[in-house]
Amino acid sequence: MNLKGLQGDAVLAKDGEIGPVRDAYFDDERWALRYLVVEAEHWMPRRTVLISPASLEREPADAHTLRVALTCDEVKRSPDADTCKPVSRQYEMAHARHFGYPYYWLGPDLWGNSQVPMSVAAARKQGASALRELQEHAAEERDAADSHLRSSAEVIGYAIEASDGLIGHVEDFLVDESSWAVSGMIVDTRNWLPGGKVVLPPSAVADIDWQGKTVRVRLTREEIKSSSAA
Repeated sequence: MNLKGLQGDAVLAKDGEIGPVRDAYFDDERWALRYLVVEAEHWMPRRTVLISPASLEREPADAHTLRVALTCDEVKRSPDADTCKPVSRQYEMAHARHFGYPYYWLGPDLWGNSQVPMSVAAARKQGASALRELQEHAAEERDAADSHLRSSAEVIGYAIEASDGLIGHVEDFLVDESSWAVSGMIVDTRNWLPGGKVVLPPSAVADIDWQGKTVRVRLTREEIKSSSAA
Protein backbone atom coordinates (compact mmCIF):
# COMPACT_ATOMS: atom_id res chain seq x y z
CA MET A 1 0.00 0.00 0.00
CA ASN A 2 0.98 3.63 -0.40
CA LEU A 3 1.56 5.22 2.98
CA LYS A 4 -0.03 8.52 1.99
CA GLY A 5 -3.14 6.56 1.09
CA LEU A 6 -3.66 5.72 4.77
CA GLN A 7 -4.03 9.36 5.74
CA GLY A 8 -7.65 10.13 6.50
CA ASP A 9 -8.68 6.47 6.86
CA ALA A 10 -11.11 5.93 9.74
CA VAL A 11 -9.98 3.71 12.64
CA LEU A 12 -12.76 1.73 14.32
CA ALA A 13 -12.53 0.10 17.74
CA LYS A 14 -14.78 -2.80 18.76
CA ASP A 15 -17.34 -0.37 20.17
CA GLY A 16 -17.03 2.81 18.20
CA GLU A 17 -14.94 5.10 16.03
CA ILE A 18 -11.61 6.42 17.29
CA GLY A 19 -10.82 8.85 14.49
CA PRO A 20 -8.85 9.33 11.26
CA VAL A 21 -5.22 8.47 10.56
CA ARG A 22 -3.14 11.66 10.44
CA ASP A 23 0.41 10.30 10.24
CA ALA A 24 2.51 7.15 10.63
CA TYR A 25 5.78 6.54 12.45
CA PHE A 26 8.30 4.28 10.77
CA ASP A 27 11.51 2.79 12.10
CA ASP A 28 14.48 3.96 10.00
CA GLU A 29 16.72 1.18 11.32
CA ARG A 30 14.69 -1.95 10.50
CA TRP A 31 12.35 -0.11 8.12
CA ALA A 32 8.90 -1.01 9.38
CA LEU A 33 5.80 1.03 10.12
CA ARG A 34 5.47 0.92 13.90
CA TYR A 35 2.50 3.17 14.70
CA LEU A 36 -0.42 4.90 13.09
CA VAL A 37 -1.01 8.37 14.51
CA VAL A 38 -4.77 8.68 15.00
CA GLU A 39 -6.65 11.84 15.92
CA ALA A 40 -9.48 11.02 18.30
CA GLU A 41 -11.46 14.02 17.13
CA HIS A 42 -14.81 12.91 18.61
CA TRP A 43 -13.50 12.47 22.15
CA MET A 44 -13.55 15.09 24.85
CA PRO A 45 -10.91 16.19 25.37
CA ARG A 46 -9.62 15.64 21.85
CA ARG A 47 -6.49 13.46 21.80
CA THR A 48 -3.86 12.04 19.50
CA VAL A 49 -3.18 8.34 20.06
CA LEU A 50 -0.75 5.81 18.63
CA ILE A 51 -2.04 2.50 17.28
CA SER A 52 0.35 -0.39 16.60
CA PRO A 53 -0.24 -2.64 13.56
CA ALA A 54 -0.30 -5.45 16.14
CA SER A 55 -3.78 -4.23 17.11
CA LEU A 56 -5.21 -4.12 13.58
CA GLU A 57 -7.66 -6.72 12.34
CA ARG A 58 -6.48 -8.59 9.26
CA GLU A 59 -9.57 -7.72 7.23
CA PRO A 60 -10.56 -4.04 6.93
CA ALA A 61 -14.19 -3.06 7.43
CA ASP A 62 -14.21 -1.52 3.95
CA ALA A 63 -12.12 0.80 1.82
CA HIS A 64 -10.51 3.59 3.86
CA THR A 65 -11.50 1.97 7.16
CA LEU A 66 -9.29 0.09 9.62
CA ARG A 67 -10.55 -2.03 12.51
CA VAL A 68 -8.61 -2.60 15.72
CA ALA A 69 -9.10 -5.43 18.23
CA LEU A 70 -9.40 -2.91 21.05
CA THR A 71 -12.18 -1.05 22.85
CA CYS A 72 -12.42 2.71 22.91
CA ASP A 73 -11.75 2.60 26.65
CA GLU A 74 -8.51 0.68 26.17
CA VAL A 75 -7.31 3.29 23.71
CA LYS A 76 -8.47 6.17 25.93
CA ARG A 77 -6.48 4.79 28.86
CA SER A 78 -3.29 4.44 26.79
CA PRO A 79 -0.31 6.68 27.61
CA ASP A 80 -0.60 10.20 26.22
CA ALA A 81 1.41 10.72 23.04
CA ASP A 82 3.13 14.07 22.60
CA THR A 83 3.49 14.05 18.82
CA CYS A 84 5.35 17.36 18.93
CA LYS A 85 8.37 15.49 20.33
CA PRO A 86 10.25 12.37 19.22
CA VAL A 87 8.69 9.18 20.59
CA SER A 88 10.96 7.91 23.36
CA ARG A 89 11.72 4.29 24.12
CA GLN A 90 10.26 4.85 27.59
CA TYR A 91 6.95 5.83 25.99
CA GLU A 92 7.03 2.80 23.69
CA MET A 93 7.59 0.49 26.65
CA ALA A 94 4.66 2.00 28.55
CA HIS A 95 2.51 1.78 25.41
CA ALA A 96 3.37 -1.91 24.84
CA ARG A 97 2.74 -2.80 28.47
CA HIS A 98 -0.65 -1.09 28.40
CA PHE A 99 -1.88 -3.00 25.35
CA GLY A 100 -0.11 -6.25 26.17
CA TYR A 101 2.09 -6.89 23.16
CA PRO A 102 5.82 -7.63 23.14
CA TYR A 103 8.61 -5.18 22.40
CA TYR A 104 9.28 -5.23 18.66
CA TRP A 105 12.91 -4.12 19.11
CA LEU A 106 13.86 -7.28 21.03
CA GLY A 107 14.84 -10.20 18.84
CA PRO A 108 16.39 -10.66 15.40
CA ASP A 109 13.29 -10.34 13.23
CA LEU A 110 11.30 -7.40 11.93
CA TRP A 111 8.89 -7.63 14.89
CA GLY A 112 11.21 -9.03 17.55
CA ASN A 113 10.82 -12.81 17.21
CA SER A 114 8.41 -12.67 14.30
CA GLN A 115 8.35 -11.30 10.76
CA VAL A 116 4.79 -10.00 11.24
CA PRO A 117 3.21 -8.05 14.13
CA MET A 118 2.00 -10.36 16.89
CA SER A 119 -1.68 -9.75 17.60
CA VAL A 120 -2.70 -8.46 20.99
CA ALA A 121 -4.59 -11.70 21.66
CA ALA A 122 -1.59 -13.87 20.72
CA ALA A 123 0.79 -11.78 22.81
CA ARG A 124 -1.48 -11.94 25.85
CA LYS A 125 -1.93 -15.69 25.40
CA GLN A 126 1.83 -16.20 25.20
CA GLY A 127 2.40 -14.31 28.47
CA ALA A 128 5.63 -16.22 29.08
CA SER A 129 8.14 -15.46 31.81
CA ALA A 130 10.80 -15.31 29.09
CA LEU A 131 9.01 -12.29 27.60
CA ARG A 132 8.88 -10.64 31.02
CA GLU A 133 12.58 -11.29 31.45
CA LEU A 134 13.38 -9.67 28.12
CA GLN A 135 11.27 -6.66 29.01
CA GLU A 136 13.04 -6.25 32.34
CA HIS A 137 16.38 -6.43 30.57
CA ALA A 138 15.24 -3.78 28.10
CA ALA A 139 14.14 -1.55 30.97
CA GLU A 140 17.72 -1.44 32.21
CA GLU A 141 18.88 -0.05 28.87
CA ARG A 142 15.98 2.21 27.96
CA ASP A 143 17.76 5.46 28.76
CA ALA A 144 20.43 4.73 26.17
CA ALA A 145 18.11 3.34 23.51
CA ASP A 146 17.18 5.25 20.38
CA SER A 147 13.73 4.35 19.10
CA HIS A 148 14.63 5.30 15.48
CA LEU A 149 11.04 6.43 14.91
CA ARG A 150 10.38 9.04 12.24
CA SER A 151 7.22 10.76 11.09
CA SER A 152 6.30 9.84 7.52
CA ALA A 153 4.45 13.14 7.14
CA GLU A 154 7.72 14.90 8.03
CA VAL A 155 9.97 12.88 5.70
CA ILE A 156 7.63 13.00 2.70
CA GLY A 157 8.85 16.03 0.79
CA TYR A 158 12.50 15.73 1.89
CA ALA A 159 15.08 16.21 -0.88
CA ILE A 160 16.83 13.13 -2.29
CA GLU A 161 20.60 13.52 -2.62
CA ALA A 162 22.44 10.98 -4.78
CA SER A 163 26.19 10.48 -4.51
CA ASP A 164 26.62 13.01 -7.33
CA GLY A 165 23.97 15.58 -6.51
CA LEU A 166 20.29 16.26 -5.89
CA ILE A 167 17.87 14.13 -7.86
CA GLY A 168 14.35 14.64 -6.51
CA HIS A 169 12.24 14.45 -3.38
CA VAL A 170 10.44 11.81 -1.33
CA GLU A 171 6.94 11.41 -2.73
CA ASP A 172 5.67 8.49 -0.64
CA PHE A 173 6.52 5.12 0.92
CA LEU A 174 5.35 1.63 0.01
CA VAL A 175 4.37 -0.64 2.92
CA ASP A 176 3.81 -4.41 2.90
CA GLU A 177 0.29 -5.05 4.22
CA SER A 178 1.15 -8.30 6.01
CA SER A 179 4.44 -7.46 7.72
CA TRP A 180 4.13 -3.65 7.69
CA ALA A 181 7.69 -3.50 6.40
CA VAL A 182 8.59 -0.35 4.46
CA SER A 183 9.36 -1.99 1.12
CA GLY A 184 10.16 1.04 -0.97
CA MET A 185 10.57 4.80 -1.13
CA ILE A 186 8.89 6.58 -4.02
CA VAL A 187 11.07 9.36 -5.41
CA ASP A 188 9.76 12.12 -7.68
CA THR A 189 12.56 13.00 -10.10
CA ARG A 190 10.62 15.17 -12.55
CA ASN A 191 12.48 18.37 -11.69
CA TRP A 192 15.83 16.72 -12.45
CA LEU A 193 15.19 13.82 -14.84
CA PRO A 194 12.52 12.89 -17.37
CA GLY A 195 10.39 9.90 -16.51
CA GLY A 196 8.58 10.95 -13.37
CA LYS A 197 8.81 8.68 -10.35
CA VAL A 198 11.00 5.74 -9.33
CA VAL A 199 11.02 3.33 -6.38
CA LEU A 200 14.17 2.89 -4.28
CA PRO A 201 14.66 0.13 -1.70
CA PRO A 202 15.26 1.21 1.92
CA SER A 203 18.72 -0.40 1.68
CA ALA A 204 19.69 2.42 -0.69
CA VAL A 205 19.34 5.01 2.09
CA ALA A 206 22.70 6.03 3.53
CA ASP A 207 21.36 8.47 6.13
CA ILE A 208 18.66 11.04 6.76
CA ASP A 209 19.67 14.61 7.54
CA TRP A 210 16.83 15.83 9.77
CA GLN A 211 18.21 19.35 10.03
CA GLY A 212 18.75 19.68 6.28
CA LYS A 213 15.54 17.78 5.40
CA THR A 214 17.48 15.54 3.03
CA VAL A 215 17.63 11.79 2.42
CA ARG A 216 21.05 10.71 1.17
CA VAL A 217 21.23 7.55 -0.91
CA ARG A 218 24.11 5.27 -1.94
CA LEU A 219 23.32 5.58 -5.64
CA THR A 220 24.32 7.84 -8.50
CA ARG A 221 21.81 9.84 -10.48
CA GLU A 222 22.16 7.40 -13.36
CA GLU A 223 21.48 4.43 -11.06
CA ILE A 224 18.39 6.14 -9.72
CA LYS A 225 17.25 6.90 -13.25
CA SER A 226 17.48 3.17 -14.02
CA SER A 227 15.43 2.14 -10.95
CA SER A 228 11.94 0.62 -11.19
CA ALA A 229 9.25 3.09 -12.20
CA ALA A 230 6.62 3.89 -9.57
